[in-house]
Amino acid sequence: MRVTLADPSALIPGFAQTHREQSALYPYRPVEWQPVHTVYVPADRFDDVTTREWGDAALELFRRHLTEADLATVLGATPGVPPGAGEDLAGAVHGRVAAKLAREPVEDLRIDFEDGYGTRPGEEDGHASAAAKAVAAMHAAGTLPRRWGLRVKSFADGDPVRAVRTLDGFLTGVTERAGRLPEGFVITFPKVLMRDYLHQFADCLDALEDGLGLGRGTLRFEIQVEAPQTVLFLDAGLVTSLRGRLAAAHFGVFDYTASCALPPHEQRLDHPACDHARHVMQTVFAGTGVELSDGSLAASPASDGGRDVRDLWRRHARLVGHSLTHGFYQGWDMHPSHLVSRYAAVYAFHLSRYGEYARRVRAWEERRDAGEGVMDEPATIKTMAAALRRADLALGTGPEEPTA
Repeated sequence: MRVTLADPSALIPGFAQTHREQSALYPYRPVEWQPVHTVYVPADRFDDVTTREWGDAALELFRRHLTEADLATVLGATPGVPPGAGEDLAGAVHGRVAAKLAREPVEDLRIDFEDGYGTRPGEEDGHASAAAKAVAAMHAAGTLPRRWGLRVKSFADGDPVRAVRTLDGFLTGVTERAGRLPEGFVITFPKVLMRDYLHQFADCLDALEDGLGLGRGTLRFEIQVEAPQTVLFLDAGLVTSLRGRLAAAHFGVFDYTASCALPPHEQRLDHPACDHARHVMQTVFAGTGVELSDGSLAASPASDGGRDVRDLWRRHARLVGHSLTHGFYQGWDMHPSHLVSRYAAVYAFHLSRYGEYARRVRAWEERRDAGEGVMDEPATIKTMAAALRRADLALGTGPEEPTA
């Protein structure tokens, strides 16, 4: 064909550099396994059987208080599950939840040395050593969750040495006992009120890797977004400036809502102020490979009675569904009862539209009409294919999920 411009490349001499920067900031990554939750356990209450005890407690509540009919009621009020689908899904979800609690109740474990632990100047060293010993025992027994780690104290509290000392003692203890650092380790870095704290912490991780003989970039961390100040300095450039150490961003609902001066009864995960913060997190980290996680429900059943337990499950499932519909596929669980409603809501969310998505993707691949008035765009098909992959991994049909 005839063209007017002889050499368009001469008009955009900086393109190659810009494209390299794009590839560094927004690398293409297929959907990979991500835990559906993070379980937080205070360091002084953690030992090598904690995760199994959580699973046993959750399974006991499940067997006592959640029939398929009860589950249909719970799912009927869960966002992300189509109206009327609860009864159809209850049977499949019920069996999956029981199997999951028996096989792998905790996907991601965080040993907490921050808010859930408190300030214990004379005890923290001992608890860090005990936690390291327990982790090494779990690793040897094959019971360490696929993702695991610890939450250190915040630099914002004015004592970064305490945070680094605990991390140092813990990692030294684990590597000496286990012979290496087991796979899946991540650090939670809380209450980041100043951007510089991130780079200061990353420098500490450099030094720890050198001292422990770990490869550069082995120690990665997740930032907790717990204040409006943090939202203001989030940007995609953090991923490259932190040299790939930023693994995830986790939302902290209670500190965040308190920082916004919301009244106590409005400190809830589905408050519009929380939606805003999460949407900023999504916007900033879209395409960067940084995982996102929602926060928690700070409540447990009022009693062991069936009504109180099911009320808690309905409440928690609604919040999990809210997170899922907003594109946050992970959240925090703070009590064994939460495992039941977490897995029930997650499985129902993925199963409820799996058949429809698979049918529409097949129609697109076969270049035929999907029917029912559907006109899918390429971006929609890409999203549905990703949703199917994410569902396979969460439901236990993907290659990264252990089988029963």
